[in-house]
Amino acid sequence: MSKKIVYMLMIMIGCVSISFAQSENDIRNPISIGAQIGWQKAADADNGMVMFGGLLRAKLTYAVSFEASINYRQEKYHNGDIKVSNWPVQLSGLFFPIQHIYGLAGVGWYNAKLEFSGRLNGLPDKTSQKFGWHFGAGMEIPLGERTFIFGDFRYIFLNYDFTDVPGGGEISSDYFQINAGLMFPL
Repeated sequence: MSKKIVYMLMIMIGCVSISFAQSENDIRNPISIGAQIGWQKAADADNGMVMFGGLLRAKLTYAVSFEASINYRQEKYHNGDIKVSNWPVQLSGLFFPIQHIYGLAGVGWYNAKLEFSGRLNGLPDKTSQKFGWHFGAGMEIPLGERTFIFGDFRYIFLNYDFTDVPGGGEISSDYFQINAGLMFPL
């Protein structure tokens, strides 16, 4: 996994270096803030769930942007006996091969609270901090001079520690999310 991260960083640095050749005056709204709503589903979760959050995007050039986001998400495993709530903080590089369409890659910090009930009621609740990484693609569409909407798909590689749970070693917590949002320039 560390080789993949190194390769992602090398690609990002290369794209940034190439795109800095563009004029800074070409970017009309370099920093935007917005809100998003999405749907997410972990591989072994009982159901997919709605998530929501906010984000900040900074355009370096037309080809490269960076994004910081925070969301609230919740998922349930083992017929609701395990509830995981977390606030993922993601940092992503967005690369626009053509105008309005982007690929993305990044890292995230996932501070999660695991609560047990039902058949697992005797286990103590616990918190967990994990790092994960993600990749995806999306599109942003201008709505005039000052705002735009966006939508993207992300796949997140994340491995919660369920070793205390009977049969928990087999649970996969990797997940995908589909986001849509509205951005306003600062």
